[in-house]
Amino acid sequence: MTHRARKRFGQNFLSDPNIIRKIVDTIAPQPGQNMVEIGPGLGAMTDPLCARLGHLTVVEIDRDLIARLRERYTPEQLTIHEGDALKFDFATLGPDLRIVGNLPYNISTPILFHLAGFAAQVRDMSFMLQKEVVMRMVADPGSGDYGRLSVMLQYRFRMARVFDVPPGAFRPVPKVMSSIVRLVPRPPAALTAKDEVLLGRIVAAAFGQRRKTLRNTLREFIDDAALGALGIDPGLRAERLAVADYVAIANACADAAPA
Repeated sequence: MTHRARKRFGQNFLSDPNIIRKIVDTIAPQPGQNMVEIGPGLGAMTDPLCARLGHLTVVEIDRDLIARLRERYTPEQLTIHEGDALKFDFATLGPDLRIVGNLPYNISTPILFHLAGFAAQVRDMSFMLQKEVVMRMVADPGSGDYGRLSVMLQYRFRMARVFDVPPGAFRPVPKVMSSIVRLVPRPPAALTAKDEVLLGRIVAAAFGQRRKTLRNTLREFIDDAALGALGIDPGLRAERLAVADYVAIANACADAAPA
């Protein structure tokens, strides 16, 4: 029985065996590791992952695909969590978690922000994403791709674009190039923001109106004199600041907040 890809779930199924082999080799799963695959789909990566791990956990939203998985694998091989990865509590899967998947491009950014909240339990994450999103994730300050996603993920993870995957590797064929990206949580000692929620609000405000200067976008949080005291020019735009600059601004705001 064939499965018709569903647009509402952003389904594009990986079908090129050479690309699948290359991705799995890059992930390098080892027997007994605690790994979860988001959106196993038709099982292109599930098969080789199970073969190397012995047991794999998956999160899948499509009931038709879940039925196929249950026919194909035993509970000893595969634990299936039915539901939306955006709402799933990955903390329930235990520590030293490795997360992999061909993420639906239409919800890739919210999933990445959701997963960042579980970084303390994660060893690493390897995803297939739209290349444009990966370029934003790993962008350097000053580049056109650098934005809120760059700052918030670079604060939490070390990231690297591993290799690109052409549209022809999928069925149906998407209109965009894809890339594999690897994320490794930064050590707790490197996470120096005193209030990470405040950091997120400041970064969102700074990039909310990219063409305006920090003097305008951050006026609710900090004034010119306080920015100057941090060595930051209030006349700069958001994309000129490094992650450490945003942490410094957030910490200055946290210190200045009334007790």
